[in-house]
Amino acid sequence: MSVHRLFPLLAALLALGSTTGCVKSMAVNALGDALSSPGEAFGRDDDPDFICESSPFGLKTIESLIESAPDHMGLHTAATRGFVQYGYACLQLEADRIEDDDFKGARHLRKRAQGMYHRAVRYGLAGINLEVEAKDVRAALRERPKKTLADFESEHVPLLYWTAMGWAAGVALDKDDVELAADLGLVEHLMARVAALDPDYGEGAVHDFYLSWEMAQPGGDPKEKAKRAKARMDQAFAASNEERLSPLVAYAESVLVATQDGAAFDALLEQVLAFDLDAVPRHRLVNTLAQRRARWLKNRKDDLFL
Repeated sequence: MSVHRLFPLLAALLALGSTTGCVKSMAVNALGDALSSPGEAFGRDDDPDFICESSPFGLKTIESLIESAPDHMGLHTAATRGFVQYGYACLQLEADRIEDDDFKGARHLRKRAQGMYHRAVRYGLAGINLEVEAKDVRAALRERPKKTLADFESEHVPLLYWTAMGWAAGVALDKDDVELAADLGLVEHLMARVAALDPDYGEGAVHDFYLSWEMAQPGGDPKEKAKRAKARMDQAFAASNEERLSPLVAYAESVLVATQDGAAFDALLEQVLAFDLDAVPRHRLVNTLAQRRARWLKNRKDDLFL
């Protein structure tokens, strides 16, 4: 959202310390609506480091607003999305980048990333429970997943998607995380509901998820899994009109390394690196991150391929 739209709302909220609860609640909800509506300012940015440095303030603001408006589903969605994105883009990817030179620092960043994923899941489940109204939302999802999620509609897709992503990212980062790993099967139910409601959500983000998820599952014919992953990559790339690079990088990292196809790996990463970031301004940030990951993977090829 525009900074010019946000400042008046913040000023109004700060001026409400001694006013009536009803008026304060209205202001909190107005600010919550503004903060929970994803804008393009972040997506158009070309400086991931700047975004990472500025994100904690926004996330803490959202957490504070949730305390004042605990029934605002948009705020829970914004918190879930924000903590997943911050944990992955600003902490986990940086941990991978520095690990060879600073193992201790990388371990610390991954621990912080794991904490962000836990926050994301906590806010996601709280948001889901605004609709479910269960004493134990995890138990309800565990015992009756399809029935529990049956009433969720298209407006709930971002909440369900980012809750699933935070859960999956946490388990992928630390398979010994008992709290998240115990109910990992719920991730599939959450994402299945997303896929049923909006199969091309996020310009193919659902396909991104299944690309990596299916490759990570034990067993099965490796060739068939790779074939399905290729189909997911193609679907994801097509859903964004071939303007979002992350499915290509995910395929190179998840599939081409596993199948040891070095030639295809090189070709795909070169395609990513040759992409003009300014050609699609709304995806400039995510494509910048994708190119960073592509360069990192390319530099590690000798370690990834026998």
